[in-house]
Amino acid sequence: MIVFSHANSYSASTYGQLFDGWRAAGHEVAAVEHFGHDARFPVDRSWRGMTHQLTTLIDSLPGSESELWIVGHSMGGYLSLLAAGQRPKRVRGIVLLDSPIVYGWKAGLVTVAKATGMMQRFSPAAQAVKRRDRWPNIGEAHRHFAKKPMFASWHPNILDDYIRFGTESEPTDRTGMERRLKFRPEIEAEIYSTVPHRLVSYLRLHPPGGPIAFIGGTHSQEINLVGMKATQRITQNRVSWMEGSHLFPFERPDETVREVLGWMEKLEVIRA
Repeated sequence: MIVFSHANSYSASTYGQLFDGWRAAGHEVAAVEHFGHDARFPVDRSWRGMTHQLTTLIDSLPGSESELWIVGHSMGGYLSLLAAGQRPKRVRGIVLLDSPIVYGWKAGLVTVAKATGMMQRFSPAAQAVKRRDRWPNIGEAHRHFAKKPMFASWHPNILDDYIRFGTESEPTDRTGMERRLKFRPEIEAEIYSTVPHRLVSYLRLHPPGGPIAFIGGTHSQEINLVGMKATQRITQNRVSWMEGSHLFPFERPDETVREVLGWMEKLEVIRA
């Protein structure tokens, strides 16, 4: 079984085309639909609440030791490592999708930014809080995103799923009904503002129980910002590249499915 964790601001259902591909290859898929939106598992400074949300899902799944493939995109990759460290006996292997690990002096900068409240200003949180989140209807929501360069590069089916499952109807006094984002911008901003920055130290104390691989986008700005030194260390250089941006799973879903499956086969050999 694959336990998948989504990137910040995207519901798990946005990845439906990937899930279909993994299921066609014989794997069940389990996922939290929206991290950070359940009051039982709040966003906090160390992401303990969201990690607990993921370990709660893992604990609910049937099976014995070393049966779960843990896969995560961006934020979901970090949560995958945090949860794997808490449940190492359940882990068969981990595949990170463009989740580069911050370390060294860059981690120090994040420490200062979080302590002084500057993360809200300098991280993507600043854009998240200004994000438009309402439209008159689902068609207008689709047109809004489709004309943006970032979304224009997405596979059409992924964009359709993002609009269909990532928005919901909401009553209004003005028009009677409108469409709004399910993933609330204020929660997206809070997640960006509290991103964990000591994962290398955490993994030393809480080994994740299985080998780790990393797939990066060739044009990922996040990788350019963070670097790859720590990621290469924790994966033991098990790294491959996919043509595209940080959001390559949305741009090339079928290729992403195959690349993840390929890494699962390689990690299985390493475990043997």
